[in-house]
This record gives sequence, structure tokens and C-alpha cells, in this order.
Amino acid sequence: MNPPDQPETHSRRAFMPAAMRLFVFRQADRPSPWRFRIEIWQCQRRYASYQRGEMTMFHLYKDHVKSAASAASKRYRLRNRAAVALATLLAAAVLAAGCGSSSAGGESKPASSEQAGEPETLELRYQGTVGGVTFPELAEDLGYLAPVKLKWIGNTISGPQDIQTVATGQADFGGAFNGAIIKLVSAGAPIRSVISYYGMDELNFSGYYVLEGSPIKSARDLIGKKVAMNTLGAHAEFVLKEYLQRGGLTDEEMKQVTLVALPPVNIEQSLRAGQIDVAVLGSILREKLVERGGVRQLFSDYELFGTQSAGTIVFTNKFIKENPNTVRKFVEATAKAIEWARTQPRETVIKRSEEIIKKRGRQEDGTIVKFWKTTSIAGKGGTIRPEEFETWRKWLEKSGDKEAANVKQEDLFTNEFNPYKDEDKK
Repeated sequence: MNPPDQPETHSRRAFMPAAMRLFVFRQADRPSPWRFRIEIWQCQRRYASYQRGEMTMFHLYKDHVKSAASAASKRYRLRNRAAVALATLLAAAVLAAGCGSSSAGGESKPASSEQAGEPETLELRYQGTVGGVTFPELAEDLGYLAPVKLKWIGNTISGPQDIQTVATGQADFGGAFNGAIIKLVSAGAPIRSVISYYGMDELNFSGYYVLEGSPIKSARDLIGKKVAMNTLGAHAEFVLKEYLQRGGLTDEEMKQVTLVALPPVNIEQSLRAGQIDVAVLGSILREKLVERGGVRQLFSDYELFGTQSAGTIVFTNKFIKENPNTVRKFVEATAKAIEWARTQPRETVIKRSEEIIKKRGRQEDGTIVKFWKTTSIAGKGGTIRPEEFETWRKWLEKSGDKEAANVKQEDLFTNEFNPYKDEDKK
């Protein structure tokens, strides 16, 4: 019921269309995750245009080759440390198969049988977390989501990767840090947030930890050091850069702080082995780290930003337009599950989560849910508050991201489907 904190079992390549693969080799020590994700999304958008008959096979191939060549010459070759290659597999039989399996909504009712208020789509594809229970999963188990059902397609540790699968039609909904959503929307991704699903408060936050005897005491001490987090370009990186900026570091000095992406379950071990200098962990895994001792908190996102929701669940604009009743049912159910978890005794929430993990039979360790404390969501029922996006939009604007600075709030999120929106008063 918190941001993904577990190993990713599906590679990015696994979510590419069967008829077209984009292989990108990034700079090993300083990758550019946003450019990588945006290029994949643009690649798949052109493929979708081909499927709709808006592009010929020749122009599809020509466009991809031109894009790959430009990327290789303008970015990666200039760095002398990476290369981009593109392989386009265009076989008529495979293309036909791809066109035949490209629907993005699971099981649907025929248009003639639809009635006002009934869900248009009865199955929603999503990614989960190993050993964790998301609020949509809790909503389904509590019976709030029926007749809509969830279809698990794998696990992820990366919010940006999760919403990327939504933008490319491989999943129906996904969640990520609000700053990451702003970045993807500013790049042209047709997605929109509908409900908050994680945040930070006094009991539930992301902490930045060093070993007890570490000489690191301030932001300046991080120059030349390694900081490990679950993924780059998301919550942990944004918060770290804010800490460095407040600590007086220049842009050049900030570049000397090395960011390392690791599966969260391996971060504690890497810190204790001396392979990294700072470990970024949130929620349950942070609790386990602290319980074992021998570490010291340098700072936390809560200390910098206070109580607020930080991540939201998105659908594509097209899905929302074509399936408004399904989206409404999903948001209502998830909102009710959030309030159920907020108002129930902690022991009750933990027991229910353990039962869900046991029932789904994914051969995972469910013991970590015993460390669960709060929903950490500020708005009632996950209602999205404008400042929860505006904080990060202004941060991106201050950082020189002109595209993100021009994104309008109405293009980022809506509370239209949330039954608690009028009750959420600060």
C-alpha cells in the first residue's frame, strides 16, 4: 500500500510491441532515464499510428531509422560512452498478430448491452509489488471493486516504468511520483492522474541513511559519494536534489554526487557492505533497516516537505474518455479502501494484507507488511490537492525544465471521480 519497494520482474523490453523492439544502451554510470523512456514511448506511438493506418510500413521503418540515427549522433556518441541501436522487425504475420492483440481494456461489454452507470470494462491490467498490497488490491479484496476485476501482469519497483506501461497500452493503470508524471505529460504522454496512492507523514516517509560511524553530516559531505535508490528520475532523486540545493551545492558540485539505482531489497545490504554511502528507503523497508540498528538518518522527505501525498495513479486520457464508469468505479473503490485502512486498527490492516498475500499465491515473502503503519495519504480518500503537483512543477521550473513549467494542472489530474473530493478540507 506504498510506493513500489521490490525487485522488478519484467524488463522494459518485455513491454515493447511484438513487432518492434528498441534496444538502447545507456551510459553506465550516469544514465538518462527520462530520455530513454520518452524515446520508447515515441517509438510505440509511431507503431500505433501504423496500426491505425495513419502511416505506411515504409514510413514507419524510415521514421524509426531516422530517430535512432539522430539519437546516436546527437546524444550518446557525444558522450563517448554509449550507443543507441534500433532493430525493427516487420514481418506481415507478426504485424497482423500485433494488431489483433492490441486492445487495452481487458474484458469489455458489447456497446449494445451497456447501461448508464455500468462499468464499460470489467478487467483492469496492472503491476504490483512483491510482498506488498496496493490500495486497488485491497479494494478488490474488500469487495468494493466488483464487478470490475484486476489482472496482475507482473511487479515493478519503478514508478516511471509503471506509468510508461500505461502510456504504451501494456497496462490500464499505474502509479508514480507526481514529479515523474509531470515530466512524462510534458513530453506528450496522454495520461492523467485520478487518485493519490502514497505520500509522507510523521510515521511513513522516505529516509536517507548512512552508517552510524559515517563522516557524512551534511549535504556538502555527499560530494564524491554514492547514493542508492530504487529508481532514477523519480521521488528519491527529486528529494535528494532539493536537499543538495538547500545545502548550497552548485550544479557542478551536485553532478559529483553519484546516483545508483538498486532493487530496494538489496540497498540495506549494499550500505552495510560499504558499497554505497547513503541508502534511500521508505515505508516498510526503512522500518526493517532501522530495527536492525547501526545506521543514522541524514534527512527525510518529510523533513523537507512536510505531510503531503506524493504519488498518484494514472489512466490514459483515451481510457478515461471511453470508460468513465469503469474509472469512477475504480476511484471510488480505491478511495474507500484508503479510508478503510486509515480508520481500522493497524493490526487489522496488517492481518488483511497478510491474508491477501497468502491467497494470491505468488511465492513471495509477506512478512514485511507487519511493519506497515499509516496510509501516508494526505487527502481524504486519496483526493489530489493542487499543491501536491504544483510543488514539483515549480521545482522543475526552477531547475530549468521549460516544458514541465508550461504544463497546466488540468492536464495533470482530476478529482472528478472521487466521492470524497468535497469532504477534503485542509
